[in-house]
Amino acid sequence: MSEGQSREFLYVPRGVFSLARTSARFARLPDPVNGTGPGVFSRLVPAGRGLALVRVVQEGPPSRARLRVRISGRNATSAAAHAAALRVVEHVLGAAADLRPFTRAHAHDPLLGPALASQRGLRVSGAFDLFEALVNAVLTQQVNLQFAYSIRAELARAYGRGARIEGERWLAFPDAERIAALQEADLRGFRLSAAKAATLRRIAQACAGGALSEASLAPLSDEDAIAALSRWKGVGRWTAEVALIRGLGRLDVFPAGDLVVLKRFAPLWLGRAASEAEVRAFAARWQPFRSLALVYAFEALAAEHARTEH
Repeated sequence: MSEGQSREFLYVPRGVFSLARTSARFARLPDPVNGTGPGVFSRLVPAGRGLALVRVVQEGPPSRARLRVRISGRNATSAAAHAAALRVVEHVLGAAADLRPFTRAHAHDPLLGPALASQRGLRVSGAFDLFEALVNAVLTQQVNLQFAYSIRAELARAYGRGARIEGERWLAFPDAERIAALQEADLRGFRLSAAKAATLRRIAQACAGGALSEASLAPLSDEDAIAALSRWKGVGRWTAEVALIRGLGRLDVFPAGDLVVLKRFAPLWLGRAASEAEVRAFAARWQPFRSLALVYAFEALAAEHARTEH
């Protein structure tokens, strides 16, 4: 099969969906893996032993959205490529979640209501798999997103597999096996501390060897999954929470220790500075959708920053 051949299928999200709002987070970051453009999201992903390019285009308004998914590559018609494309739609773009109970419950919430209205159709955008989510979370520990994602971009360019499909060069996120084969000194060359380099290598080896997997976490409650991830040196509660939200699409995980939560949202929500425990207790009102509440708050804040910058 030539690299120019492809197949398509339609995916209907459950409830309101906006590709533009969901993928906006990727467009704000230095990211050679997640491709955003006017009305389209693109990503090169592993499909069996090969790679497949997945392009997603939204048809119809958010209230009646349909996603046209195009798979291109040598094995575009394989079951593995179809499964990989579904994973992009459902995990990276969060289209599998049903947000209708969340929006019905909190449309008139004085804190969340405005964000729900302004960010209508937003889903939890995330990573392709648990390994990528953990890498992202470790990289963003105690640094801003722009700096963290600049390192992620360098790692992808150095160790991600690439493919030329339909005349363009695409890059996939490095797999766990590739990072596991590196030495800590190799990772230190990417502006990483010794602790972060060791953590990334440790996580990569665990994911590559099967000691750490999505399957092992799937049957666990959120708290048990956080505990399981936190057993790995270098993965604290915040890192585990972010990985569960952005990697496994868990909708009721709330990283109350996040600096933005404590510095920006706590004074807004509680009217004063507050501790992690106090913020966590306050957020209980949004159960079982605390992840969604936080994602909407973050996107509303990002939109506000974009407006003030212009």
